[in-house]
Amino acid sequence: MGQKVSVPKAGAEIQVIGAGLPRTGTASFSAALEILLDGPTYHGGTQISRGAPIKVKSWIKALQYWVKGDASSRIEMQKIVRQRLDGYTAVTDAPCSEFVPELLEIYPDAKIICTTRDPIAWENSMVQMQKHSNGLWKRLYGVEAGSHGRDTYARHIAWLKETVPEDRLVFFDVKDGWEPLCKALGKKVPEGIPFPRINGSEEINRTAQYHIQQGLMRCGTILAAVSLAVGVYMTI
Repeated sequence: MGQKVSVPKAGAEIQVIGAGLPRTGTASFSAALEILLDGPTYHGGTQISRGAPIKVKSWIKALQYWVKGDASSRIEMQKIVRQRLDGYTAVTDAPCSEFVPELLEIYPDAKIICTTRDPIAWENSMVQMQKHSNGLWKRLYGVEAGSHGRDTYARHIAWLKETVPEDRLVFFDVKDGWEPLCKALGKKVPEGIPFPRINGSEEINRTAQYHIQQGLMRCGTILAAVSLAVGVYMTI
């Protein structure tokens, strides 16, 4: 995971839903979960950008159903999500960090953990990637690409607090290392294994270049087209 596609494991089921926004340490969080849960994590950004084209197409289809918003479309969207996440012990990063209500219905026993970061630092980091998530976030937060700053971060946190039952929601900063994460999951701190640290700014730049070379930037354009005509999904 992180910058390598994870392979599903037969019999694995989602135990953790990562609700943190991109650039909040989701890659490091994903690596930590793979160690603690002894199974693969579906890190959205990595799986979609570096995985087989069918994965991109299936997520676009899921988003098309999600945009429609009616009951039957919601069921179809959840079928696709369930298929994509089959064989994984956790899911992190976009787009699933914005699909928390749907994931709660699919995986009612999963723990919801939101990775956090200083909002100003997050705002600065998002400049590198926010243009690729315009369509999805415009519907959720009502702002265009280039405008996803600390206000968007605050809206996401507030949305989670309204959406997720208090006893199911945990906030976690990867800078704090193993202890709080292990406590939340009821796991022992791994002996002799440092907490993973993945995805610095230089790594993001290298990944962006990879995306350009592979032509996968089209995903952001398609997602923008899907939700351009719809109104704001949520106002907080």
